[in-house]
Amino acid sequence: MKRAIFCGIVASLLLGSGVSAHVGSPDVYYQGMAGPYRLFVTVRAPQMIPGIAHIEAQVLDGRVSDIQIVPLRIVGEGSEAAPPPDHMEQSKSDPQFFTGKLWLMESGSFQVRMEIDGAQGKAAMGVPVAAFAQRTLRMQKSTGAMLSVLMVLLVLSFIAIFGAATRESQLEPGQAVPPEKRRSARIAMGVTAIVILAVLFLGNMWWTSVANANLRDMVYKPPPMQVTLTGDNQLTLKLGSSYWHELRKAEQLDKIIPDHGHLMHLFLIRMPEMDRFYHLHPEETASGTFAETLPAAPGGHYAVFADIVRESGFPDTMTAQLELPETSAKNAGKPLTGDDSEVTTPAFSNSQVNSTAPLGKGEHVDWLTNGQSLQAQKPTLLRFRVLTQSGQPAVDLEPYMGMAGHLVILRRDLSVFAHIHPAGSVPMAALMLLEKRAPGSADSMQCMHCESVPAEITFPYGFPQAGDYRLFVQIKRNGQVETGVFDAHVEP
Repeated sequence: MKRAIFCGIVASLLLGSGVSAHVGSPDVYYQGMAGPYRLFVTVRAPQMIPGIAHIEAQVLDGRVSDIQIVPLRIVGEGSEAAPPPDHMEQSKSDPQFFTGKLWLMESGSFQVRMEIDGAQGKAAMGVPVAAFAQRTLRMQKSTGAMLSVLMVLLVLSFIAIFGAATRESQLEPGQAVPPEKRRSARIAMGVTAIVILAVLFLGNMWWTSVANANLRDMVYKPPPMQVTLTGDNQLTLKLGSSYWHELRKAEQLDKIIPDHGHLMHLFLIRMPEMDRFYHLHPEETASGTFAETLPAAPGGHYAVFADIVRESGFPDTMTAQLELPETSAKNAGKPLTGDDSEVTTPAFSNSQVNSTAPLGKGEHVDWLTNGQSLQAQKPTLLRFRVLTQSGQPAVDLEPYMGMAGHLVILRRDLSVFAHIHPAGSVPMAALMLLEKRAPGSADSMQCMHCESVPAEITFPYGFPQAGDYRLFVQIKRNGQVETGVFDAHVEP
C-alpha cells in the first residue's frame, strides 16, 4: 500500500517539477516597503511567453493615489532602458487596491518596476519575476470544432472542383456527359483526394515537429539532478545540463550565487508520512556538484527539493526522490550545526488541521487565521505568533539566515512546493540585486540587516490549488533553529 502511495506521489512530483523557483506555484507574492508605503503585490505569471502578467497591489500602509508599472530585466541588456510605464487601475470600491497588466516578451529574470505616488510623496520598488513558458496552451474546443468543419468543407470543395473541371469544363452547355468523362472525373477526384490527404498528413508531421521543437526550446524545465548516497552517509547532488538554460546563457548568467548565505538550500521530506523534515545546505565541491554529510535519519523514501539562484536572479528548484537506509548518530550521522535544521512530527495521515504547533520547552507558535478558511488562488498574509510557556509573545527571536523566519509549504501529493519568507516568494538574492540597483529600497520586513525579530511573523502567499497542505514554520531562538508544523486544508 505504501509503495503504491509513494509511486503516486513521485508521479505528481515529476508532473509538477516543470516550474521555476517553486514547484506548482508559479505566481509571485511580495510584501515590501516603497519609501513610506507598504505594499502586498501579486504577479500572476503568464503561462506562455510572450504573454500578459496580471499584477495586483494592495496598499497595507499609507495612502496611494497612483501606481505606474514597467517590466525591466534585473541585470544585463534591457535593465536600464525602460519602456513607457502603464498606469494601474485603482479600484472604485477599495481605493487601496490596484490592478494592472504587463506584457512579458522574453523569458528570463525580470522585475516589475513600480513607481508609487501618494500623500507622502513619490517612491519606487521592484518585484523580481522569473518569466518563462509554463506549458503549451490548448486550442478551445469550439474553435477546434469550427476549424475541423471548415477543413472538411474545403477538402470536399477541392475534390468537387477538380471533378467538375475534368467532367464538364470542355462540354457545350446542355451537352450530356459521356461515360469516359465520368470515369476521368472519378479518377481526378480520387487523385485529388489522395494528394490533399498526403498534403494534410505531411503538413501535420511538419507542424508537430515544429511544435515539439518550440516545446523543447520555450517551455521551462529545471535542470535534471542526480542524487547519490555513498557508504559514509555523504549525499552528492549533481546538476545536469539544462537545454532551456543553454539557449539563454547570455541572459541567464548561469553562475550560482548565494541566497541567504548559501549556494543551495536542500529539503528532505520523508514520504508519504511527511513526519521527518530536513533543511540542509550542501557545499559546492565542483562546478554543478554539491555534497552534504547527512545527519542521523530514519530510513525510508524521501522527496528531495534543491533551491538555487542564478547570477541573473533567476531561481531554479530541482526535484528528485531518494531511499535512505537507517543511520545513527554514533556512526555515519553528522550532528546538525549552523543553519541546518530538522524536525520530527506526527505522520500527515494521522494529523488534524491545527492552529497551534509546539516548538519545544513549552513554547509554541500560533497560526492567526481569525477563523477564516483558506481559498485557492487567493493572495493572503499568513500570520504566525511565537509564544512563551506563559502565553506571552516571545522577545528572544533572532534572525534565521538574515530573515525573520522561513516557511516551507507542501501539498500532500507534492504537486506544490514553496519556500518563502516574510518578503514573499521571491528569492532574496534577486532582491539584493535590485537593492544594489536602487539604494534605499531594501524592505525592513525582510530583516536582512535587523538584530531582533518580532514575535509575529507574516508570510505573503497564495495557495495555487485546493487540497491538503503541510506547513513548516522555521524560526531561531537562543541560537537554535526551531520548526512548528501545521496541517491545513485549502478550499477551491
